[in-house]
Amino acid sequence: MALHQPKLDTSPRVSDEIRKTTCYMCACRCGINVHMKSGKVSYIEGNRDHPVNKGVLCAKGSAGIMQHTAPSRLRAPLKRVGPRGSGEFKEISWDEALDLATEWMAPLRDKAPEKLAFFTGRDQSQSFTSFWAQNFGTPNYAAHGGFCSVNMATAGIYTMGGAFWEFGQPDWDHTKLFMLFGVAEDHDSNPIKMGLGKIKARGAKVIGVNPIRTGYNAIADEWVGITPGTDGLFILSLVHVLMAAGKIDLDYLSRYTNAPVLLNSDPDSAEFGLFLRDDDGKPLVIDRVSKELAPFDRPGVRPDLSASYDQKDITHRTVFHRMAERYLSPEYAPENVAERCGISAARIRSIAAELARVAFDEAIDLDREWTDFRGETHRSMIGRPVSFHAMRGISAHSNGFQTCRALHVLQIILGSVETPGGFRFKPPYPKPAEAHPKPHCNVTPGGPLDGPHLGFVQGPVDLALKPDGSPARIDKAFTWENPMSAHGLMHMVISNAHAGDPYKIDTLFLYMANMSWNSSMNTGDVMEMLTDKGEDGEYVIPRIIYSDAYSSEMVAYADLILPDTTYLERHDCISLLDRPICEADAAADAIRWPVVEPDRDVRGFQSVLCDLGTRLGLPGFVNADGSQKYADYADYIVSHERRPGIGPLAGWRVGNGPGRGEAPPDQIDRYIENGGFWIKHIPEECAYYKPWNSAYQDWAVETGFYDKPQPYLFQLYVEPLRRFQLAAEGHGDRQPPEALRDQIKEKLDPLPIWYSDGEDADESFDIHALTQRPMAMYHSWGSQNAWLRQLHGQNPLYVPSNLMREKGLQDGDWARVSSAHGEIIVPVMEMAALNSNTIWTWNAIGKRKGAWALDPDAPEARTGFLLNHLISELLPPKGDGLRWSNSDPVTGQAAWFDLRVRIEKVSPPDQSQPVFPPIHYSADQ
Repeated sequence: MALHQPKLDTSPRVSDEIRKTTCYMCACRCGINVHMKSGKVSYIEGNRDHPVNKGVLCAKGSAGIMQHTAPSRLRAPLKRVGPRGSGEFKEISWDEALDLATEWMAPLRDKAPEKLAFFTGRDQSQSFTSFWAQNFGTPNYAAHGGFCSVNMATAGIYTMGGAFWEFGQPDWDHTKLFMLFGVAEDHDSNPIKMGLGKIKARGAKVIGVNPIRTGYNAIADEWVGITPGTDGLFILSLVHVLMAAGKIDLDYLSRYTNAPVLLNSDPDSAEFGLFLRDDDGKPLVIDRVSKELAPFDRPGVRPDLSASYDQKDITHRTVFHRMAERYLSPEYAPENVAERCGISAARIRSIAAELARVAFDEAIDLDREWTDFRGETHRSMIGRPVSFHAMRGISAHSNGFQTCRALHVLQIILGSVETPGGFRFKPPYPKPAEAHPKPHCNVTPGGPLDGPHLGFVQGPVDLALKPDGSPARIDKAFTWENPMSAHGLMHMVISNAHAGDPYKIDTLFLYMANMSWNSSMNTGDVMEMLTDKGEDGEYVIPRIIYSDAYSSEMVAYADLILPDTTYLERHDCISLLDRPICEADAAADAIRWPVVEPDRDVRGFQSVLCDLGTRLGLPGFVNADGSQKYADYADYIVSHERRPGIGPLAGWRVGNGPGRGEAPPDQIDRYIENGGFWIKHIPEECAYYKPWNSAYQDWAVETGFYDKPQPYLFQLYVEPLRRFQLAAEGHGDRQPPEALRDQIKEKLDPLPIWYSDGEDADESFDIHALTQRPMAMYHSWGSQNAWLRQLHGQNPLYVPSNLMREKGLQDGDWARVSSAHGEIIVPVMEMAALNSNTIWTWNAIGKRKGAWALDPDAPEARTGFLLNHLISELLPPKGDGLRWSNSDPVTGQAAWFDLRVRIEKVSPPDQSQPVFPPIHYSADQ
């Protein structure tokens, strides 16, 4: 007799409608299907048709429903009625809020636009917010890159026209050896996980270089637990071994890089170290066939790597000659760097041999004919199947810029950039540094700034300095202290504004930047700066306007709150003008759109800026009659043109190419119908060698990335850096301050170097301390999420086994961790897979009591903690009276990971230390 089985519905309907948009739970920008039931969000899954994630969705993305319904969501505009930091507010109308903001900002625009400092956090609309700031006329604008990964982006663009993550990706289909440096799991996580799965299934090897073995490094075939801050030294030792063995791609270096470009080699010349150029300014090489001087791009020229040339009694030698002199030096031999890096000399040589074997013995030859920019046709595409990826772990040091440069040089000498199996650019990259704007800082009261705020300097003439030589920007970006600060220095804004150095401001305008907590170094002092009053009884920073979607720690310190929507209630534009979702084989962009309407009195911040722009009469936001030009951000997205035929979205434009022309009025609807994205695949013959491939250059012009072909050479030697050194040596009209001459001469070297990352400040602090993002969290948002909190509700301090024994610690004990700046008392846990002199914790888990609508006894507020309390935005005083930023001296990136500490066991307190008074958020109706 058959048993009677119950009927189970194994696929119950979870929704009555699916709306497709773009995730915002990290910076991957994955496509999501938002399931709706009775008009409410019921479930979120990955969109299988989306080019970024192809249906894969991580814990963060799936938990977006909890972000959308979080109790911490702000509900209406707020005006402060109690002291700053108290959390006492009054709910006001939008008209009152915008009138007040206009009342504060209009006089500044008319008389002193620089008195407004407008800085945005982790938003993805920086081309728009910078456009608003430029029309306001303030020079003081930047986004969060200065405390995130500007070293990575800037080093990559100056060296090869792009960098990792948003600029490019490994050739997952062909790579045979993949090497990661300093990669945590919160950025680009789904594409990397998918790529790792693909290459491991194929038997490719993965090497992880990171002091901490978690996430991607945990599944690596080989883990290299390097000493923090020494990645650059390790990489240059690999370069040394490869060059000494002759395992470098000489043909690639000759054709596609500035290795054969001639340099002035006369130390007594005012142009020592600069390129020899023709009358058109083109760098010159010696043709291997004719032995004659020729511009690098002359049709048919075959540059000679070993040439020299005498002109006017000055000898000119190639960049490659200079590289050989430097990197074949014994100082980079594995035996001389091993102890510093924490990696044996034998292992360094073994890794170098593995790179060489795969690159050259397992080379790929794709049967694809292509023509280069010199007019030479190649029958196939030769690939070096070695690829690399790196992120914040190597860039958040004071030597991060040169370390990132070193890694790019390693890729290039192997011939593994833009070749099959190597690193590939994502459109609209590659672009040479010269194709990007230069920074602008000239203020005209009542008018717009004279150009974009951020950019890429080519020498001292491009610095953002006033006529008297003082910094033009509040963050001191693009000054002698950090000349190539392409993303600004957001971590210095509050400190400089409080100190009135280089000048005082009136209004600090912030968006999505939790600067009173986890987004600042020196957290305790920053809170005091925000509340400090002068002798006149007024706040030192007179006014603070803040926009956020949630009741973060920063909300309590603002005078006016402009509440933002959640990402499911707003329009957003993930644009080719900004941070697009492209893949190496396709140009793509995407939108977000309000899949649900807000149930609170909140507005998308970008739409608020459109309104404020009209009220302030900003030229880019009003018509000739003074009426509002853009009804809201959605209208801007469709209607705005950055240059003729080029706007925020490339899709479905009517014109001469796939990304050029007039935007149709229903452009956003077209995106919605297509799943929230637009994609245009690169023709097969354009897929590789993009900087030099004539077919790709033509396709890029057609698609609107640039207006004419712009082939260029990879810059192993970055000449703009040498221009700054020459100034420091006394040449030129624009001279650095005396106190900075030695720093510029040493640190701004045109060939990658390694130098200590600040560890010699106080030898008693001899342990490295790092923070790392967990895969399930993205900055501070995730740790208020009801689902994600179950994965990371608190964060212990992870300590290596040897230090646990040395300090007498066991799991669950508490330790005092001290730095030159402060101390914390926190719970510890042993971790064996960790560099033996490094401790670490998850970042942004710790919360201040009262913030984020968490219970005061929530684990995040009781035992969660931040290492930020141990870090300062300023280095310890050097006795010269100057305020030295704790930043990279080239770009100004915050040197979060230079932190040194000591650790000792203590009796358990009742909660992590330090403890700050709870914030009691209140809002009278």
